[in-house]
Amino acid sequence: MIRVHSYESLGTYDGPGIRLVVFLQGCNFRCLYCANPDTITCEGGTLTDPKEIVRKAVSEKPFFGKKGGVTFSGGEPTIQAKELIPLFRKLKDEEINICIDTNGGLLNDDVKDLFSLTDLVLLDIKQFNSTRHQLLTKKDNQPTLCTAEWLEQQQIPIWLRYVLVPGYSDFEEDIIALCEHFQSYQMIRRIEILPYHTLGVHKYESLGMSYLLNDVKQNTPEQLAQAKELFLRYFPDVRVN
Repeated sequence: MIRVHSYESLGTYDGPGIRLVVFLQGCNFRCLYCANPDTITCEGGTLTDPKEIVRKAVSEKPFFGKKGGVTFSGGEPTIQAKELIPLFRKLKDEEINICIDTNGGLLNDDVKDLFSLTDLVLLDIKQFNSTRHQLLTKKDNQPTLCTAEWLEQQQIPIWLRYVLVPGYSDFEEDIIALCEHFQSYQMIRRIEILPYHTLGVHKYESLGMSYLLNDVKQNTPEQLAQAKELFLRYFPDVRVN
């Protein structure tokens, strides 16, 4: 059984084309800006038979076209890697494209098997600077960098995703260091600069949690443009948006 938090049909922001997005329950990171704090606990969500997810994906397959498919997000999908492997195999039998949106913080044999069944990994790099990454997520970033290296070695396509949080992940020297680290990677197909937003703040109050970034303002167009220029400087042949 899979712990599912929710679904989004006809999604256009989590991978190529039109997609069914399956938000899974449970996360190993504690990102200060998390927009889905209700997905963090591993005890929540709805226990769902994998056959139901396959049925739902097949029913929406006519909308996927040539590029679309199913994206597993969260939470952190790799927490349920062992349970997801047979589900992914069934989706592959149905010739459905699969994406995983992951923080890359877990890399064991089950996760490797899961990634091997995946057409595209949306890899969230929270911060390249290890100290600031720890501040932002309460976790070390070394496992994420190891995951990226493994995906590159296995020739699994990657979209890098980077949330630009003012005062936390918008430092020019950190973005440059990230770019220099990944510049030689051949499997990076796209880089997405995700603006910081506060759309999930209302959830914290309902959960009895404190939102710790109340003083952080959303990005200006100039900040986003500057970050894009930095990435393009190192990745001129990669789509950056």
